[in-house]
This record gives sequence, C-alpha cells and structure tokens, in this order.
Amino acid sequence: MLRRVLFALVVAVCLGLTCHGVMAQEVVHALTGTVSSIDPVDKSITVFLDGGSEGVFKDMTNAKTPLSFDKKLHSEATAADAFTTKGAYAIVYYFGGTGTRTAVAVRSLGTGPFTAAQGTVAKYESHEHAISVEDKSGTVQTFKINADTVAESYAGAVGGLKFQAQKDDHVRVVGTSQNGSLIALFVTEM
Repeated sequence: MLRRVLFALVVAVCLGLTCHGVMAQEVVHALTGTVSSIDPVDKSITVFLDGGSEGVFKDMTNAKTPLSFDKKLHSEATAADAFTTKGAYAIVYYFGGTGTRTAVAVRSLGTGPFTAAQGTVAKYESHEHAISVEDKSGTVQTFKINADTVAESYAGAVGGLKFQAQKDDHVRVVGTSQNGSLIALFVTEM
C-alpha cells in the first residue's frame, strides 16, 4: 500500500513539473503594407495594409512574452519599437487578433518596384522552389522562392523554403524582379 502511494506521489510530482514548464506562446504572423505613421509616445505603428485597410499595431513592450517566431525571420527584422522608417513598404510581424495586434518586428522590403499576384496556385515546384499563381483573368505569373522569402501560413510566419502549397490553394504573392525573374518576397495563404 505504501509503495502505491509513493509511486502515485512520484508520478504526480513529475507531471506537475512537466506542466509547470509548459507556457503558452504567442504565434507570430506576418502581413505587408506601407508604414504610414510611427507614434513613439503611444508606442504604436500604423500601416496601410495591402488589402486596403489601415492597421494599428502596438509595439511589444514585454520582452519576456514567449513567442513562436522563426529565429531567422526574427534576426532579419528590426524590433518594432526601434523601426523608424515612415513610408517604408514592409513586412510587419505581429501577434493577436484584428482588434488588439502587437507588432514584434518590422522588415523593410526596400524601394521596389514591387509586383503582386493574387489567385490560385496553378503549380508549386518544391524542388525548384517556384510557385505559379493564376489570377482571375487567367494570367499566370511564376515566382521563385528563396531563403529571403517570408511566408504566412495558418501556423504563422515561416521562411519561404519551409512553405508548402497545393494546386488550387488561394494565395497572394508580393515580389520583385531580379535579372528578368520574379522573386517572391512574401507569400500568404488566403
């Protein structure tokens, strides 16, 4: 009897220690738009989003917030409270719902020119790292995906080489032209 009680106690302590170590993490997502204002007093960033709406993001003030955020993407971005380039076309990394979004980091995409395609995946070539998108008019554009591409999936922001798409998935791709080829900068599932 004493042996069973001792065994139950050991199991309970082990489970308690295991559960104590598990903390909820905020999943970091990404979107693109033009930074229209930065308010250092209010600690917020306002972005004119690609979808046509305006998004206001609070700067992340608690550095101890546990995040599920790709380390490479994080290292290539500027902390939201340190980003100062008003007018930049950028990727905003954030967590939270549409009403209370918190910006974690921002990555400027440069000066452009940029091209965008929205439609269905006509072809996805994982070995060649390319995605072909067919828009409503039937035009197909093919974008190369590389290590600098950022992808927003249902599980959050990931590096482009980790992104997987299926034929007929609805996506939006923002890219640029390099040496006559379209390069995907940002891909999001719709």
